[in-house]
Amino acid sequence: MMRFWLPVLGANYVLALLFVTRVLRRRKDPVTMVAWIFAILTIPVLGMLAYWVLASNRLRRKAGRRRRRVAHLMAEAKRWTKHHALPADKAGETHLPDDLAGIERLGRRLAEMPATGHNDVQILQEANATYTALEDALRAARDHIHMEYYIWQPDETGRSFRDLVIERARDGIRCRLLLDAVGCRRLGRKFLRPLVDAGVQVAFFMPLHLFPLRKRWSLHLRNHRKLAVIDGRVAFLGSQNIGDEYRGRLKRLSPWYDTHLRLSGPAALFIQQTFAEDWYLAARERLDDEAYFPKPERSGRSILQILPTGPDQSVSTLAQILFAAVSSATSSIRIATPYFVPDAAVRMALRHACYRGVQVRLVLPTRSDSALALWAARSFYAELVDAGVEIHEYDAGVLHSKLVTVDDRWCLLGSANMDVRSFQLNFEITALIYDQSVASELARSIDKFCGEARRITPRAVHRQPLGRQIGEGAARLLAPLL
Repeated sequence: MMRFWLPVLGANYVLALLFVTRVLRRRKDPVTMVAWIFAILTIPVLGMLAYWVLASNRLRRKAGRRRRRVAHLMAEAKRWTKHHALPADKAGETHLPDDLAGIERLGRRLAEMPATGHNDVQILQEANATYTALEDALRAARDHIHMEYYIWQPDETGRSFRDLVIERARDGIRCRLLLDAVGCRRLGRKFLRPLVDAGVQVAFFMPLHLFPLRKRWSLHLRNHRKLAVIDGRVAFLGSQNIGDEYRGRLKRLSPWYDTHLRLSGPAALFIQQTFAEDWYLAARERLDDEAYFPKPERSGRSILQILPTGPDQSVSTLAQILFAAVSSATSSIRIATPYFVPDAAVRMALRHACYRGVQVRLVLPTRSDSALALWAARSFYAELVDAGVEIHEYDAGVLHSKLVTVDDRWCLLGSANMDVRSFQLNFEITALIYDQSVASELARSIDKFCGEARRITPRAVHRQPLGRQIGEGAARLLAPLL
């Protein structure tokens, strides 16, 4: 038996050294590198397999090549939306105070999308209200419906929206549905066939392939966006997927809290542009018909900037914007997120804000569908609480909203969590809302959750049982891989 295992172990460690060499050559974040080296050396075979599937930059390069191949399409879309979306007086840019204009310029440089004025914004913080508003918009469609979701469940809610899309397609409305291949893996032919038969175009983003090997699994590059665009005039984005669980119908995940955004005005065209780029990558169909980019109407008074982010960008736009938001705060930062695995820069920014006298409030759910992410989040509590960050754990449901408010003056709302996956691996979409009334409304919502939650005290985090300390430390070690 020993004669058999010695060569196997020898081969394992030879391969492990080759993988470690690859990790060192890529020269990424040191903490991430150490985590991968630890996994490769201590978990025979599986550690290397995980690195091959989840961390290889081959898929990232492929995403980059795809983006370059459609650069001409994106350039056309950007010219089109810029020409049609910006008001003649450029109200979206010139009416921002100097400090917010700096944030806008940062987002425009990194995501290549400017802020636009004259948008009407409606914040939806209850699942049934979100679904009702979406249903009303779908029924009111006159030309086309574009929907893009990370998760669409084949349950009562999923079937209801499927049937509504089928109904609209039979009315002559052009309908496209873009689904993530991993998040929507439960959707089978029986569920999808009625859509296709009705003329709905359905595409899956980054489908999984075992063969041929050149189409390796893309488990880590997922489309986490949740958005819908109707007639290029009304759009939705936020954190709510399609399914019964998001209505709180599953006992273990009830009640469920999400925050979504309904908007009309020029910003809808930039959400349309995001869908058009994603659709081209998945379906190879150009959406360059003028009907998809109508001249927008001035619908309201809000200034919005749409930021699509993902691994096809050379810089982590989301991390840069969040760092800028925290660093620019003068009075308050409020954060609601279901997953909190911040990198060193964000943690330093939060601590620095507290040292400057800024009130920093963070609310997280106690119940989570990822125990590892929850334990990793708790491993950061001590350093943040000691600096003055108010941390609250919400016990009365699953808080799935992804919100940041700054000084009650502007805010971020979208699909992105505050973790490495959202910052570096997932395709996300976030709205920067430069509107004091909207920011104040969301700030009050976060304060309400904090008031109903359990505050984490310095005494609690420094007197953890030994087993919990070890568990949180182990989870933190894997944080860069989450």
